[in-house]
Amino acid sequence: MPRYTVWGVTGVPEIGPGDDLVALIADAVRQSATIDPDCMLQDGDILVITSKIVSKAEGMQVPVGDRDKAIAQDTVRIVAERVHPGGVTQIVETRHGLIMAAAGIDTSNVPDGLALRLPEDPDRSARLLCLGLRARFGVALGIIVTDTLGRPWRVGQTDVAIGAAGIHVTDDLRGGVDANGRPLNVTITVLADELAGAADLVKGKASGIPVAVVRGLSRLVTDTEAPGARTLVRSVDEDMFRFGSAEAYRLGYEAALAETRELSSPPAKRVKQD
Repeated sequence: MPRYTVWGVTGVPEIGPGDDLVALIADAVRQSATIDPDCMLQDGDILVITSKIVSKAEGMQVPVGDRDKAIAQDTVRIVAERVHPGGVTQIVETRHGLIMAAAGIDTSNVPDGLALRLPEDPDRSARLLCLGLRARFGVALGIIVTDTLGRPWRVGQTDVAIGAAGIHVTDDLRGGVDANGRPLNVTITVLADELAGAADLVKGKASGIPVAVVRGLSRLVTDTEAPGARTLVRSVDEDMFRFGSAEAYRLGYEAALAETRELSSPPAKRVKQD
């Protein structure tokens, strides 16, 4: 019967700039295995790691007073913006290609007075963790680095993969058939995001468990040079919802107004040359 299991890794301490994340995760795994030997990592296991501890280890903290400046630095474009009694909420495209509120910079699970930016390059971070932990345990592992996103038309948030290494991030079913023999023309399953959401059920936002292990899906584990989570970002040409509704309306109105003015403007007078 198809099945997989997920459990949280306890014992990971508070992380600070410069900490050896590979060593700290490895120590926590080994400590868990002294209580439950099944917790020792095996070939084909997938570790799902919250980006918070990756960012902390990489020194991505900024003073909370500089949060707005950091958001601006990490923003490629503003997708949507709304004014409300508590201030202004911006949904932006980050330098990583992610569409997030406030460029993913927040103060949850961060020491007072600090805000935390996302890792500089989540795929690179995932690859270094993957290589380090594979060397420590002598087994083939996959790594997913996660963060929390909202979704258009859906209430609430869920964890998704922002970095990945040693794992197939998608399962492209196009060209195959479904259970009834009908052709599959558009189906691409985003495995990395599904695993991120599953792992968050045992990690959570307030449990102090930043790492989870998924076992039973070894078919998804591959070499460390496989495409990472950046490949999950939809290209501009395929993006049907590039702006928020108010922004799209404003841009369309401004374009139509400019075209109307151009059409209604009298033709330029030609100056007669002597």
